[in-house]
Amino acid sequence: MIALYLTIFISLILALVFLVLFLGSVKQGQFEDSYTPSVRMLFEDEFNLEKQENDTSTETDQTNN
Repeated sequence: MIALYLTIFISLILALVFLVLFLGSVKQGQFEDSYTPSVRMLFEDEFNLEKQENDTSTETDQTNN
C-alpha cells in the first residue's frame, strides 16, 4: 500500500513541476506567436523554390568564372 501512496505522491509532485514550468513559459511569451505557424505551412513551397533558384544561379555564376 505504501508503494501506491508513494507513486501518487511522486506523480502529483511531477505534475506540479510541469505546471509551474508551463506557466513560466507562458509568462515569458513562448506561446504568443500564433500567426507564423499557419502561414509557414502555406508558403513553405515558395521558400524552397526560391532557395533552389538561388542555389542554381550561384552554381552557374561560379562555373562561368
